[in-house]
Amino acid sequence: MVHRFSSVLLAVVLGSVFSQFAWADERPIPKSLWQAVLTPPIANQPPTPRRPWVLRDREIALDLSLLHVLKDAGARPHPRITIELFDRVNHELDVMSTVSRINDTAVVRGTFKPPSKGDFTFVVTGNLLIGTIQMGDRLFKTEHIANGRLRLLEIDPEKLPPD
Repeated sequence: MVHRFSSVLLAVVLGSVFSQFAWADERPIPKSLWQAVLTPPIANQPPTPRRPWVLRDREIALDLSLLHVLKDAGARPHPRITIELFDRVNHELDVMSTVSRINDTAVVRGTFKPPSKGDFTFVVTGNLLIGTIQMGDRLFKTEHIANGRLRLLEIDPEKLPPD
């Protein structure tokens, strides 16, 4: 009887140890920092003038809870955060540094986790994110449109006017 109890106890202990190893390998599902917003055309509003250096653009909406974690310099480790850049591929951010300021502004710099290759710099002020993303020879920017609305742009660097 004691031998059988010892065998059952050993099986329970080993099962719990191995299940914890399995759970430790599971990484949380990444969350997207922004989503595309489909905006219907507004009646009686002239179309936005086309800029020759913009290859494509779309309006985006930020996940504000992720944005607040991203700009918090003390928030480590970060959750898994991705962005999508017109190619239906989620590129995972690897935040290298966050410098927070007292005026609710932060500068966030980093690279992308493999297989993506590139880097980014974001300036986060309040609920806005203005940034530059370099992916190989492709250049992207986010810009503030109005009233907290943002737009993601793919830029042709050769046609971009100097600052």
